[in-house]
Amino acid sequence: MKYIVNLNWDDDAQVWYSECDNVPLVFEDASLDELIRRVTEAAPELLELNGLPKSPHLCFALNRELSLI
Repeated sequence: MKYIVNLNWDDDAQVWYSECDNVPLVFEDASLDELIRRVTEAAPELLELNGLPKSPHLCFALNRELSLI
């Protein structure tokens, strides 16, 4: 099974945050690299705690809206 983790930028708070429809992978961090590390580290335990199949496949979708004005 593949899990898609959305990584979004919150311009007001100046942080990246994660969301996943299947797993409660909700984290935030000012550094994108640190956020990815935290999600990757926590995912196996959260999958097990939620009774979901373990998977080596975490796919990251990067989302950042840029204001041009």
